This record gives sequence, structure tokens and C-alpha cells, in this order.
Amino acid sequence: MNDDVTAAAGALIKFCTETHLTIATAESCTGGLVAGALTDIAGSSAVLDRGFVTYSNKAKQQMLGVPAATLRQYGAVSRQTAEAMARGALSKAKVDLAVAITGIAGPGGGSPDKPVGLVHFAAASRDGTSMHAAMRYGDIGRTGVRHKSVLQALRMLTELAETDAAEKTRKPAKPATAKGRKKS
Repeated sequence: MNDDVTAAAGALIKFCTETHLTIATAESCTGGLVAGALTDIAGSSAVLDRGFVTYSNKAKQQMLGVPAATLRQYGAVSRQTAEAMARGALSKAKVDLAVAITGIAGPGGGSPDKPVGLVHFAAASRDGTSMHAAMRYGDIGRTGVRHKSVLQALRMLTELAETDAAEKTRKPAKPATAKGRKKS
């Protein structure tokens, strides 16, 4: 793995370990590279629960519960599909955070509306926070699109983890309940 990916994955694993956050990935065009980057880091088993590689539409539906209607209406490479993938990963894995990636890595498969290098990302947390990004990397080669996609997914997970941890520290702790005294 490249140094930038290793550094990003290492920082994410460290932060999530310290804050007790768990992760699942839902990957299409990256084919498991995000989960692979995370598992390259020692101690990742405390954070990464699982990775879903859902390359086909059928897999997106079966493994993540992406509605067929979403795929028909918006296509596999869309904000709506990425968001459904992230929600599905959260639901199926019961983790704190999930990231989803779906795009066109090339060299073929693009169209004027959805060119090679278009990748949609969604990240979601159990508390309801979510984010989306659409990146247009251009026709920089399959390896280049996938590498940049892994970095983007790790950045989004890191931002989401930091937001989640900050929210938890802002919430007031539940008051301790007084234990009843035994009357004599």
C-alpha cells in the first residue's frame, strides 16, 4: 500500500481504537481496497468489523438491501445508491460507522453523464450523521481512480469518526442513580 494510504488508515485505526468506534465498508469499484488498507494496520481487528464487496447490482441488493428501484432510477453510480449502501452496511454489520464507494474506475464503462473517474461516496454513523461526496477524478487510469477513492473514503471515515466522538463528549452524562438505603 502507498505511504499516504498507510498513514491515513493508521491514523483512523488509532483514533477509532481510542474512541471505541467500529467500522464496516461497502465497496464496489474499489473491490475491498479500503478494508484491505485498514487490515494492513496492526490492531485493526478492534475497529474493522467487516467489508462488503458488492460489485454487481445483485450483490448490492442481496448483501446491503439497496432497493432495486434505486438502482433502476439512479443507477449503480449515484449518490442515492452510495447512501443506500452505507445505510445497508450499518444495518447489516451493527457498527458505529460505515463508508460506501461506487464509481467508474475505467478504462471503459463511462458515459457523458457518468464519465470514467466519477465516484460517489457516502459515510454514515449509527447516530444518524451522514455525508456524501461525488468526485470526478477524470480518466487517470483504473489504479489512479481506485487509489484516490481509497484515500477519500478514509478521509470521510476519519471526519465522521471525529464528529461522532465529539458528539459523544458533548452529550451530558446520565446522572448516577442514588442507591436506596436499607431502613433499619
